[in-house]
Amino acid sequence: MKKRKVGQSDIEISELSLGCMSLPPKLEDAKPVIEMALEQGINYFDTADLYDRGANEEILGQVLKPHRKEVILATKVGNRWHEDKDGWFWDATPEHIKNGLKMSLRRLQTDYIDLYQLHGGTIDDSWDEIIETFEDLKKEGVIRQYGISSIRPNVFTAFTRKSQCVSNMMQYSMLDRRAEEWFDLIASNGASVVTRGSIAKGLLTKTWRERLDKITNYMSYSKEELARVLEQLESEYEDIHAAALAFNLSHPAIASTVIGARTTEQLLENVKAYEKAKDINNIANVNNFLKRDIYQEHR
Repeated sequence: MKKRKVGQSDIEISELSLGCMSLPPKLEDAKPVIEMALEQGINYFDTADLYDRGANEEILGQVLKPHRKEVILATKVGNRWHEDKDGWFWDATPEHIKNGLKMSLRRLQTDYIDLYQLHGGTIDDSWDEIIETFEDLKKEGVIRQYGISSIRPNVFTAFTRKSQCVSNMMQYSMLDRRAEEWFDLIASNGASVVTRGSIAKGLLTKTWRERLDKITNYMSYSKEELARVLEQLESEYEDIHAAALAFNLSHPAIASTVIGARTTEQLLENVKAYEKAKDINNIANVNNFLKRDIYQEHR
């Protein structure tokens, strides 16, 4: 498994990484998936304090504790559960960021986080305070680096320009290229992109026909457009899944493609596609028939 550096940091992460939100909620079911990821050379694990009200972090911490020095742990902060745990609200105050980190450290059974990410953001946030808080946490040694997870240009541009952040986690795939417009800006500010949604809810896999039957559209593609594009992709590359990963990893601004897996079988399907992706050298051909949409809001 190849690795890439995250922004201008000294952190290197596997090109394929595990998004832990999709893990089963029970330890006995999630553990084999996490351990299989380790066996396959995946060293980057992404979670958030929001997932399963912190239980996702607890599972990850329990399984990865013996491997802590070998892995890169990323988690997120900013979404705060109501006291009755019925929904959450946005809280990016320094107090919550610091307290959220303490709780994440406890659940993850570690004394530091490799990459601590702001889980969203609004234009009304106090960016100077947020950035100062992250910088203070770096100085304390409880986080190595920090980043953001946002698809709002007026949020992540402000954050990346003002801070020393090293990453932005963004939804990006062949069927959703909105983030592409901003890759150069992110990279020029010393940060990398970490992608999610890279197989477009399974549309960019061998099961695309079954999944297409259950939807009417995806992003700006109508069902008819999807069928035509997916058939073209299959004709051009045979393995759509591999092509999807090759497409994302063809961009130098992208450090890793985060995939989710509920079972070891799903994980191995992604690893198999990743290995095939290494041999695809004509991925630029997709530009002949894929849309290049842009973000219409939050600009």
